[in-house]
Amino acid sequence: MRARDIAVTLPTVTFHDPVAKALRVMALGRLPGLIVVDDRSRPVTVLPDTQVLRLVVPGAFQEGSALARTVDEPHADLFWRGLGHLTVMDCLPGHAAKPVTVPPDATLLEVAVLMARLRTPLVAVVDRTGALTGAITLERLLTSLALDAPGESDPLPGSPP
Repeated sequence: MRARDIAVTLPTVTFHDPVAKALRVMALGRLPGLIVVDDRSRPVTVLPDTQVLRLVVPGAFQEGSALARTVDEPHADLFWRGLGHLTVMDCLPGHAAKPVTVPPDATLLEVAVLMARLRTPLVAVVDRTGALTGAITLERLLTSLALDAPGESDPLPGSPP
């Protein structure tokens, strides 16, 4: 199988989108991260879920947990709502990391190696022009590998025959 065979269309965000939108897109789509695209829908960066979370947690709280313990529970549950005016670009470090991409004809082994090496649960699939054609999540990759495993009728280890 190739990347194009398991790639799916996922919602994306731009640098100009509010951070709150980015969080909602990721949460409602149950995504392991987000692909940030430019005005031509080309991937600019891939943000794993933990990095998206870092976008919504105010920097002062990331310095240490002591400050976070001083906020009462009702306000602690609402911390991210105060960031509505900030965009994805406002919250990214000085420069965005290069997007994690593969061509449509990449093998699943190539995708797996890239995900493992770069510790990313999300890879953008791009054509020769760099345009986004789809995405592969870690869950999608593992499911595809498991369903296509040789000896599918063989019982799983530890299960009764």
